[in-house]
Order: sequence, then structure tokens, then C-alpha cells
Amino acid sequence: MEDDEFIDLTQPSQGFSSERYLLGFVCANIVGIKHYSGTISGREMVGLVREHLNPFDENAIKVLNTRANQVGHIERAVAAVLSPLIDSELIIVEGIVPKTYSGNKFKIPCQIHIFATIENFPTVKDVISESGLALILVSDAASTLSESMAVKDKKAKNEFKTVDEIFKLVDENISKRGALEALEPPRSVIKSDLFLHQKEGLGWLVYRENSDELPPFWEEKDGAFVNVLTNYHTDTRPEPLRGGILADDMGLGKTLTLLSLIVLDKDSIALNMGEGKHDEMGERDDFAISSGKKGKRRGTNKQPTGSAKRRKTDSTSSRGYGTPSTSMDIKTTLVVCPASVISTWITQLEEHTKPGTLKTYMYYGDKRTDNAEELKMYDLVLTTYTTLATEESSPDSPINKIQWWRVILDEAHVIKNVNAKQSQAIMKIVAKRRWAVTGTPIQNGLYDLFSLMAFLRFQPFSTRSYWQSLVQRPLAERNTNGLLRLQVLMATISLRRTKDKALVGLPPKTVETCFVELLEEERKLYDQIESRAKDIVAGYIKDASITRNYSTVLGIILRLRQICTDVALCPSDLKSLLPSNNIEDVSNNPELLQKLVEVLQDGEDFDCPICISPPTDIVITCCAHIYCQACILKTLQRSKGCCPLCRHPLEESDLFSAPPQSSGADADGLSSGKTSLSSKVSALLKLLVASRDQHPATKSVVFSQFRKMLILLEQPLKAAGFKTLRLDGTMNAKQRGRVMEEFATGGTEGPMILLASLKASGTGINLTAASRVYLLEPWWNPGVEEQAMDRVHRIGQKEEVKIVRLIAKNSIEERVLELQEKKKQLAKEAFGKRRAKGNREVGGDDFRMLLSL
Repeated sequence: MEDDEFIDLTQPSQGFSSERYLLGFVCANIVGIKHYSGTISGREMVGLVREHLNPFDENAIKVLNTRANQVGHIERAVAAVLSPLIDSELIIVEGIVPKTYSGNKFKIPCQIHIFATIENFPTVKDVISESGLALILVSDAASTLSESMAVKDKKAKNEFKTVDEIFKLVDENISKRGALEALEPPRSVIKSDLFLHQKEGLGWLVYRENSDELPPFWEEKDGAFVNVLTNYHTDTRPEPLRGGILADDMGLGKTLTLLSLIVLDKDSIALNMGEGKHDEMGERDDFAISSGKKGKRRGTNKQPTGSAKRRKTDSTSSRGYGTPSTSMDIKTTLVVCPASVISTWITQLEEHTKPGTLKTYMYYGDKRTDNAEELKMYDLVLTTYTTLATEESSPDSPINKIQWWRVILDEAHVIKNVNAKQSQAIMKIVAKRRWAVTGTPIQNGLYDLFSLMAFLRFQPFSTRSYWQSLVQRPLAERNTNGLLRLQVLMATISLRRTKDKALVGLPPKTVETCFVELLEEERKLYDQIESRAKDIVAGYIKDASITRNYSTVLGIILRLRQICTDVALCPSDLKSLLPSNNIEDVSNNPELLQKLVEVLQDGEDFDCPICISPPTDIVITCCAHIYCQACILKTLQRSKGCCPLCRHPLEESDLFSAPPQSSGADADGLSSGKTSLSSKVSALLKLLVASRDQHPATKSVVFSQFRKMLILLEQPLKAAGFKTLRLDGTMNAKQRGRVMEEFATGGTEGPMILLASLKASGTGINLTAASRVYLLEPWWNPGVEEQAMDRVHRIGQKEEVKIVRLIAKNSIEERVLELQEKKKQLAKEAFGKRRAKGNREVGGDDFRMLLSL
């Protein structure tokens, strides 16, 4: 199945950013049906997918049925009117074939229901009426002819639902089948004992991979199969879902459970081959892992024999020399994870599997094989999201040439934006079994789950318009059907256990807030900048130009936050970064634009608004918005030269490149010229010294969002007698692995403090060697802080964990805490409203709160 047949990857990510309401519907025909295999049986919901790259019609809207098979296209005259409205994000459309469909061979009637924000109703009505299309409004008597569930369904009471309510049917569904069956992993490979919840999780994973039950919402009636949501009928039994979502809380040992699942394949193969045991495979004492050095490979396309002289690949690394398994029956699993998590998988393999038994290949870095046949010879292939993104458009990528037995996405929330390049690469992977693994399946809102449905290829939810029709919009409208559908869905394909159920007896975790008084000179500078910032932001709010000036305001707020941590983080010409007039003045000043880029580079919590990921090859537009270079260039080609945020006319000449980032040598020089300590650094030192005096063997992790701050801390900590290590986003996987290994193994004579970048260390890594955590700044999104804390508070932690948050008194940091509480409350509510750029972004009301306006 082609990628674009089950998900529209070209739609802007802001497609569901505001709550939309049903305006009305237009009647159209689905044409070209003789050219496609998809069928419709009548009164059936269909998927409408904008097809930007159609070579015959730039306004094409293709129509998919429940099985994601194309039925045809919306007729040109209607598509020409609706597509520009869709592209400009003024409307969202849903389609349904009425029950009066008579089975015409050349065209099928379709009602296209149009949703828009209330403020855009007049514009949309004018455009449609001027085109000559008949728009039947909800207020019209004729609207009763609509077949849309948006009209038929009744709304529930306006009550909120929590995240855990979405998963509550999981336990109920399991209880109906009986308790989860605990399954032991093969002791011939797995040498560690699993906790009961891990054994039960393994049993559930195996059940999901081997169950032949119908997917959710499918029923068998009179020998045919019907999707009860879309009314699609077929004589072919739908394929069962081989996989799902493992959503156990962070720190509950999901990696070991997954390794056990992979090993079960190996064990069953051995039994089929009559071996029964793996004694021959464990002869070597070293760890069987290959790093993938590229070189000449003689005979790599030949089928290896079972002789004692098995071929040793040229790609063997100094980390290990295991020979890959060569049986034709080997089932290879592909694991995709962030670069920071690669070392965790390696550590888990070394700790929990017998040497030489699980043949692993590191498909990562510049020197990796281009031979698909070689990859098939391993039990496990480890790679990163970034690696796959670089190969997304490469026809020679060996990853895309293989039908994998299983693909596992670790930290699967990384693909929450289906438009990002790495997400597009993930969607192309062909595999028989698919697992999305994440302790935070919902970060920004319910729409995060859509990307997981697209990866799992769970039809019809893997098509954007179906997801919107069946789940997203009903929940936004407080319709009980939306929540019930989501609960049934999650109950079937997901497993989630949380720490509060005391599954593993983790020691307690306490979180304290330490308020710090700013020094006199810090307070003076802070008050000056905040006063000026208030005037600027108040002007933007008055002119309703917050959106156009979003990057400028975010840069100002970033500087206020830096002053709270250490004035040394700010440039000496700080005041010149504050605009003295409106944004048009800034657009004619490339030097100031570059300075603004530098401001945004200093913070790790700024994402490209298009891909919702940390920007790469940063560019800034003449209207002062920041994007990845590739993202904005691609968008300009598609959006006819407009800024996606403010719709300002843009050409490539209106883009400015970011200045090069500071070199490591320059950054290391930060600490040399600094003499006095900031108020927050002084407070941190006092806390660390007191902890050392009380418990000399206690190790600590200090998190900051600013890499410069981590460097600035090294000298005063050294002066106080502390040995430190640093872990930040500039390090590759091997460097991070060495840092974590040294931090975990060193005794009291070794490093006792790890200085860690909050975002670079927020997922996948294990820092249980420490039991104290210090957060130098509050983060916009409380979920990021929780992830960082859970690097320490997880399986393997033996000591009580204490977390201290350092907050500057009477500052923006206190108001960031208020914003965090607001976001926590939003996370508990129904997930119908999705914030435009995720939890990271703040709007006008938030700016007022942050600056006390």
C-alpha cells in the first residue's frame, strides 16, 4: 500500500489548531471511479485527502474508503472552490455518501460537510456562494437531509475527561479476558529476572501479535464484514492488528520487556530448527554488536551456510565482535529511537542478555551498510529517527528495502507531528508487526494519537479526515461517541500501567521548590527589561499583532528567564534586542534579525512551527518568524508564497540564514572571565554542599535548558571540590554513552554531579546512579520536567529521590509555574482543542499572565 493512500502527509500541522464548527454542506460527485479499486456500498463515511502533488489537477481532493483504498476524486469544479480554503486552513472537510446512492458506474454522489471557526464563517460563506456552489447551512431546513453524524449525533453534557479515563477501559477489557498472562522469557538468552508486570506485559505483547480477532469496530454479519463506524461492507475479512501501543509509565522497564519479546522469536526459531537451546551462540564473552563500518563485502548477497566458519562481517566494531545469525528463518526486528536512547538499548542488552546470543547491528552514523541482505542476518537492528529522516528520499536506503518482521518505535511521541520528515520516513517502513512505545502517548493533545494510528496503519483511523470525523471533532463537541470510540480503541490496542500502582516498589519521590532572591544588580536589570517588555507586548496586544510578532515576544521572554538564572547568559547589548518600533522596522534590518535568531538559539524549547521539532538550519523571515530552512522552503512552494504563521507574502529572498553557533572553544571560554556568582548559582552551591555534608556518596543531576549555563557551572563547582560531567545536545550517542557509564560506575572519588541539558536528557536515558535532581529553570511544558525527573526515579533506583526546583522570586519564573498548572489542567480536560504548536506555545492571554499585564 502506498504511503499517501492511508495518510495525507502534506496537510499543514496546524489543521486542527482551533475548534471548528459545522457551517453546512455542499453536494458533489466522486468521479474517476473506474480507475481505482476502492468500492463503496452506500451510506458510508469516506475519507477526503488533499492531494497537492497531483500532476493533473493542482486542486485535487482524493476520496478513500474505510480500507484506505482510493475510490476516486471529488469533481474538479467543487475541488477548485474547496481546495484553496483547505490549503489556507480556513476549513476542514468531511465526506459521506448518502444512502440514496444507486451504484452509478461513473460517479458517486457525496455530501461534503464543511467545518470552520466561528470568525471565519462569513469569509467561507462568501467564497462558496460567489463560486456558484450551493451551500446548505446548518440553520437551513434542508440541513435535515444531511447524512453527517455531526448533525445526527446528540451532544453530551459539557463535562471534562481526564487522560486516564481514556485508558480506563484497558483494564476492563483485560478483566473480561481474565488477568494478563504472565510469560517467562527464554532463560537461554535473558539472564535477568523480570518483575511480574513485565512478564504480564510480555504476555500481552505476544497475545496482540498472534491474535486473530477482528480489529475494533468490525463485525461479521451474514458472512460479510461491516465497519460499524463507517458502514463499509466487504466480503474479505479485515487483517488483524499485529501490534499496538505499549504506554507504560516512564521508568517501568519497557526496554527489557521488548527485548524479551524479540528473544521469543529467536527461541521459537531454535525450536523449529530442532536446536531447542542456544548453547552454541553464547561461546564468545564479548557483546555481539556491530556498528556498521562501510567497506567492501564479498559475497554478502549469497546465502550463508550453517558451517562452523560463519562469515564475520567487515562491519564489526571495537564494541563487540559477534557474528550475525544466518538462518533463513531469522526474524529481524527494527528498533527506532532518539540518538540519546541508543546507549540505553546497548546497556540493556549488555545487562540483561547473555553474551553473543542476540545479534545486533547499529545502523547509525556515517559508516553504515548499504546492503539490505546484511541487515536481514541480525536479530535486532538499532537506528535513530534522525538517521531515517536523512534517508527519507533515498531510493537506496536498505531500511526501506526490507519487510521487517517487527518495527518498534521507542519514545514514539517523537513522531507526534505526521508532517515532520522523520515521521514521513517512519511511515514508509514495511513491517508485519508494529509497536509504538511511549510513556507519554498524549503530550500536546489528542491529535498526538493520530500519528500513532498512522504508523500502526489502523484503518480507518490512519486517514486524517476519518480521525477528525470519528474522534477529534466529536470529543471537541463533548459528544459521548467520541470518548467511547477512543476508549474502545485504546482498550484494544494499548497497555498502560503507572507507577502509582506500586508495581515495582519504587522508593518515594519528593519535589520541593526553593525560591531565590535576585541580587541587587540582577533585580535592577530584570526590572528594566521587564518594564520595556511590558510596553512592547501591550502594544502588540492592542494592535492584535501578537501572532505576527510571536518570535520577537518569545525572544524577550527568553531573556527575562535567562536573567533569572544568570546575567552572563545574556549578551552585553541586551537592550538593542528589544524592538523600538513595529515589526516592519525589524524586517529591514538583517543584522537585528540575525541577533533575534541568536536569542532563539540560546533556548532549547523553541520548535519550528511547521515540523514542531527543534529547528535545523535555522532561518528567519522578514516578518520575524523562525523555521527550519527545509520546512519553510517546502511550504513556500506549496502555499503560494505566504508565511504559515501570519500569511505575510514571502519569497526566498525574504529568508535570512542564522549565524553559525558558537564553537566549543568559544563556549568553554565562558567560564574563564566570570568572577561573581549569580544568586541562583550561589543557592545551588549551598544546596549541593549541604547534601554532600549529609550524604557524601549521594550523586546529583543538575538540569538546565541552557548549554551555556552548564558550562558556566563547571568552574564554581570545581572550586567547591565537586567533580562533574556534562551531558548536552551537542554530544553524539557514543559520547553520551561514555558520560553515563562514567557517572554510573565511579565511586565517591569519581564525578558526583552530572550537568545535563533538560531536553537532551529528557527521554530514554537511565540516571539512577543519582538520587538528587536540581532544576535550574522551570520549563514551559511540565511533561518535559516529568520526563527528566523520571530519568532518576525509575526501575533500579534504590534511594529516596529528592527533586529541587530553583525559582527566582517575584519574576517571570513564578508565572511560568502558574502556566504549568494551567497546562496540567488542560491535559486533564477533553482533548478536542489542540494548541496550535503544542504545549510549547503560549498565546496572548499567556503573555499577559507571564508579564503581569
